[in-house]
Amino acid sequence: MKASIVAAAALLSSVGAAPPPPHPPPPPPPVLSLRLPTPSQPGPLASGPPQAESQLGTDELADVGLRNLRLFLDAQRVNTKNVGPPGPKDAKKCTLENAAVRREWSALSEKEKKEYIAAVQCLAEKPSKTPSELAPGAKSRYDDFVATHINQTLSIHGTGNFLTWHRYFTWAYEQALRNECGYKGYQPYYNWPKWAEDPRKSPLFDGSDTSISGDGEFIAGRNNTCIPSPDACGISLPPGNGGGCLKSGPFKDFKVNLGPVVPVSANIPPNPQPDGLGYNPRCLSRDISLNASQGWTRDSSVVHLLKENPVYLDFATNMQGNFPEGFLGVHTGGHFTIGADPGGDLFASPGDPAFYFHHAMIDRSYWTWQNLDVENRMFALGGTLTVGNNPPSRNTTLDDVLNLGFVGVPEVQIRDAVDTLAGPFCYVYA
Repeated sequence: MKASIVAAAALLSSVGAAPPPPHPPPPPPPVLSLRLPTPSQPGPLASGPPQAESQLGTDELADVGLRNLRLFLDAQRVNTKNVGPPGPKDAKKCTLENAAVRREWSALSEKEKKEYIAAVQCLAEKPSKTPSELAPGAKSRYDDFVATHINQTLSIHGTGNFLTWHRYFTWAYEQALRNECGYKGYQPYYNWPKWAEDPRKSPLFDGSDTSISGDGEFIAGRNNTCIPSPDACGISLPPGNGGGCLKSGPFKDFKVNLGPVVPVSANIPPNPQPDGLGYNPRCLSRDISLNASQGWTRDSSVVHLLKENPVYLDFATNMQGNFPEGFLGVHTGGHFTIGADPGGDLFASPGDPAFYFHHAMIDRSYWTWQNLDVENRMFALGGTLTVGNNPPSRNTTLDDVLNLGFVGVPEVQIRDAVDTLAGPFCYVYA
């Protein structure tokens, strides 16, 4: 990535701006049509007592989507049962019965939480595989993921591959934790609506030894944060009660080595390289924002996103936000719930372990949206190859490649990353 900070900020001002309507993507493979069950309809997954009336609408839609997916897959099996005898590959086929289940952090036991935390800390101690000439600041395997995200930011946001690229990226991180650091579980998610009123009260950010640490030390006298940049202030967020280095919890002494590229506050030391890939060791800071969480990640916001955007391009665009119109969206709202450094820097944000919980929830939302209309949404695509189609570029296709640099996974096509029960994946969400 050779874009200067100024040029990057200018481009990012159009991340949430809706690009011109794309030409239709290549037709998806033929799939069966199935009518969406309503939340009250019993299905193969319905068991136990009725859902509590207080259940989040976001979670209810996830349940409906999973039930719909179950019915869809059952119908496919009936439709193909006479194709022929099962082959060797069928024994390893991913199904809803053998798929991994990603859960909300609050659903994990104390032991499971500590095992996850230890695996992240382990990854940060293993040597980097990214060539030093590409990212001299990458010192660990954890940094390999940050370097890849920095290097590709301008081709994976406001683009047609945004959701599938980040799905693959989050999965690759999960696999590194499992395969390189002995973690036995799967990537948890942070359910924004559940904790929107005050994220600091969530088990993820309460600062305990089973959290990923909480807020940063309070720094007084800070200005509002302008999004996407001070030169293009589409949205102004007031500072929270943190802003400084983490003050408690397992990641209190965690080091950030890369970035910033587009810093959100004046107290962040600049990177020695304009691309943010130079070595710049510093503490991990946060500024947990109730303004962002309460304003943009409430249950009603997520439900509206899932129910009122049947077209892929609208769904992905509104998820990321429309900054010129003052609309932050759940994606950017989630990032600025975390805030500070590197959480508030779109490029270097994976430098905070909270990134992967946030993007697991982004993926859960995408997964839910797909499952609400499997026939029309599983292979749905929209958008181009450039941020907000600036400069103008061709439409993204299912044949386009997802490359994750040196994080340790092979290239795949977008068509291999649209289904969490196919391609390299085998997981669902609780």
